[in-house]
Amino acid sequence: MPDPADGCPDPAARALVAAAFAAISSRYVLGRHQIGAAVLDGDGHIHLGLHLDAMVGRAAVCAEAGALSAARLATGAELVSVAAVRYPKPTEAPVARVVPPCGLCRELLLDHAPNLHAVVRNGTHAVLTPLAGLLPHKYVGTKWPAGLTPKP
Repeated sequence: MPDPADGCPDPAARALVAAAFAAISSRYVLGRHQIGAAVLDGDGHIHLGLHLDAMVGRAAVCAEAGALSAARLATGAELVSVAAVRYPKPTEAPVARVVPPCGLCRELLLDHAPNLHAVVRNGTHAVLTPLAGLLPHKYVGTKWPAGLTPKP
């Protein structure tokens, strides 16, 4: 199966996509795990997450949330970027692809890393783009003071 990291001209994006692809390639299970994610922190470490499907869809956990949790368990460093890779089902063409974070993950990731960049497809290449640009009207509540994220 072709490595989706091959379409990443940026070295940071390529490393994240390769890590996410390796994670899901080794753990794919039909109906259980279809997406792997990788988060890069400011110290240069990559933290991985795995999509966890559930019988009750609302109980499922996205790979990006898992990677965010792993990063926060490991470090208090700023989170720099995130990438997610979807592994194809057996009935699909054998091509893994970079996928953007879903809306819920965009909200969650921006709550914890307001300057985060995400790897997204731009034509034939995967590129880093500010996550805030993918969610221009982010919900802002009163749980935390404006402009602050919770300390790990």
